[in-house]
Amino acid sequence: MDISKLKTPEITVFGGKLDGELVAVGAIRILAATHAELKSMHTLLAARGMGVGRAIVEQIEKFASQRGITRLSLETGTSDAFKSARVLYQSMGFRPCETFGEYENTEDNICMTKSLS
Repeated sequence: MDISKLKTPEITVFGGKLDGELVAVGAIRILAATHAELKSMHTLLAARGMGVGRAIVEQIEKFASQRGITRLSLETGTSDAFKSARVLYQSMGFRPCETFGEYENTEDNICMTKSLS
């Protein structure tokens, strides 16, 4: 996602550091009073498998819950490049769902959702 699209009131960006270096980012976009989207997750290759991405998702879930969000959804790719992300999301309770927001269902993407209540 282009940085200019992250500079809106409904989006909050989070970062994860290891030894003082920014190695992961993630964002949340508020969609409705009780529904938000997990967006723009990325962890540097060298930091993958160290729990930084999981920690960002956990922090975003906590942030969302504190704001009354009861459903957190995401869209991710279906190619092998996104396999580790899908595994992470599934291990954290996200399950496949229908498309939401502006997303369209294609063979290249999958939408997932999780209840936070």
